[in-house]
Amino acid sequence: MLKIDGIVYTYYTKSIPHPYHFSLEADKGEVIGILGESGSGKSTMLDLIAGFLEPDSGSILLDGEAILPLPIERRPVTILFQQHNLFEHLSVKKNILLGISPNGKSTAETDTRISQILQEMGLSEHIDKLPSALSGGQQQRVALARALLRKKPVLLLDEPFSGLDRKTRLEMLSLVQTITQRERLHTIMVTHQTEDCELIADRVYKMKNGTLLPSNPDFLQEKA
Repeated sequence: MLKIDGIVYTYYTKSIPHPYHFSLEADKGEVIGILGESGSGKSTMLDLIAGFLEPDSGSILLDGEAILPLPIERRPVTILFQQHNLFEHLSVKKNILLGISPNGKSTAETDTRISQILQEMGLSEHIDKLPSALSGGQQQRVALARALLRKKPVLLLDEPFSGLDRKTRLEMLSLVQTITQRERLHTIMVTHQTEDCELIADRVYKMKNGTLLPSNPDFLQEKA
């Protein structure tokens, strides 16, 4: 279980403090949806989990082990942003390879793993193409493949599909749900789309007045 317990992070505007308060739990195989307006603090929570920001107080535990003391590179976390962050001069294969081999060197094992994930993503025929030759949805599939091959138990999604057309977005959401359940991931999805949560979230939280709160069971009828 991933447990975020009493995390407080304060940012300042003109010396005025604005504290955020975060607490949630995510079981293995669950997708947790986080709803809220732009600037409400949704992405700040992901940055705290990933280690890009340090909280004022609180704890983050994975299966009872504290992850806050760990440096970014050792945290059991991978994150997918709205911008795919692919290297435009590298092929699909080499972009994915960087997720599991920082020096970019492949082996028979890594080649097999890449071939398998590309087949699952429906990208086998694009393995040698540059990102510029792919559609937006295909680029995000490559980015997701790279994230998943890292084999980290916590998957953070920072509105990565919001720029896609609805059909492609729904396909990507379904893929995330399938992989989360199969790989027993703890997936936290930040979104401003209530429909995203309707489709794949097991539980939903909402940012309200700087505090992350569990959404009541009829969240599907609420406006995000």
